Amino acid sequence: MKPPRAAPRPRQSATHMPATVILEPAGRCCWDEPVNITVHGLTPGQRVTLRASLRDEKGAHFRAHARYCADDGGELDLARAPALGGSFAGLEPMGLIWALEPEKPFWRFLKRDVQTPFAVELEVLEGHEPEPQRVLGRAVHERDFLRPGVRREPVRAGCVRATLFLPPGMGPFPGVIDLFGSGGSLCEYRASLLSGHGFAVLALAYFRFEDLPEYLNDVHLEYFEEAVDFMLQHPKVKGPNIGLLGFSKGGDLCLSMASFLKGITATVLINSCVANTITPLHYKDMTIPSLGNDLGKHTITESGLMDCVNIWNNPLEEPDHRSLIPLEKAQGPFLFIVGKDDHNWKSEFYAHIASAWLQAHGKDRPQIIYYPGAGHCIDPPYFPPRIASVHAFLGQAMFFGGEPGAHSKAQVDAWQQIQTFFHKHLDGKKSVKHSKI
Repeated sequence: MKPPRAAPRPRQSATHMPATVILEPAGRCCWDEPVNITVHGLTPGQRVTLRASLRDEKGAHFRAHARYCADDGGELDLARAPALGGSFAGLEPMGLIWALEPEKPFWRFLKRDVQTPFAVELEVLEGHEPEPQRVLGRAVHERDFLRPGVRREPVRAGCVRATLFLPPGMGPFPGVIDLFGSGGSLCEYRASLLSGHGFAVLALAYFRFEDLPEYLNDVHLEYFEEAVDFMLQHPKVKGPNIGLLGFSKGGDLCLSMASFLKGITATVLINSCVANTITPLHYKDMTIPSLGNDLGKHTITESGLMDCVNIWNNPLEEPDHRSLIPLEKAQGPFLFIVGKDDHNWKSEFYAHIASAWLQAHGKDRPQIIYYPGAGHCIDPPYFPPRIASVHAFLGQAMFFGGEPGAHSKAQVDAWQQIQTFFHKHLDGKKSVKHSKI
């Protein structure tokens, strides 16, 4: 007689799982906002693994995990409980978000459509095994890129190709133009998030988008002047001046805009050069040549990544001195955000040049914030640190530098510093928050 067949194990459903994942705030929140994650319904001291996963708009899968132990009351609060290992270790309440890593090597974490949220699936798994199987609890956490009431307006005005983000309310609001680097296209996520903090922000494309040039060849400052005029004439933008926010190549473009164009009173540079880079810059009858470089000086890391930190010539030496941007002509102050482990180029050295140059010309010393352990790609808070990725324009896997934990902390602090700087110089708010790092 055959033994009776074992009954199939019932599938776990969210309503019958022993553990409950509690998120605070409970609904959606913006990507640059923290969320408190707690787990209820565990046994005292129970060993569990928390796992986060996300798919981007192209279907790429990102994951992070960490091992924890519940407290004596059977609860787990990530704001109080240190991770015991996994994708990160120690007290990292937002670690499951910033430590997300792509399954496909060097795939960049990027939000392409800011009108939709990213959905992060959070799971509580039993035990600390390398591949825990039993799911004890689950929740889905949606993270937005547009705060409630923020308006997104595509801009096709004259030659300008951009998107304007306006905060809720009647305005007018302090205005900022946001520029990214040599990857090109139109990146909106930083502008959309910054607008949620009270700024009218124009995310400005300048190549590899619609009818703009496909390649970053000769750049004409008149295009950026048209964008400044658009902002100053907009009824929702508070004049008579605006601010600039630039990263990498977008940073030296912002320096040129501040130096040659009117109506700019506050400029933030994220890991930028003080010389014109990559391609000549033209304005009226003037041309600034590009800083020389020697690709033969690049190195290859143990992981096979290209490291370009040493390819750039010294802008203080001839003949590259002619590529320096005349910062002394600029109106208003500068804030330099510097990752001390930047491997794209020598951002710390460039910030020192800017400070000495401005003071030698009788100008105020710029504000410079140095972040030890931070690399080149300093994004808004809780973006997974882009230590290495395939460069959108070069098509090569590049090493950008940074230690993940330190870089993540730098992103949180820099975001607050940027807002404080712009509120002070564009909106008349005098409170200054000093860097914690």
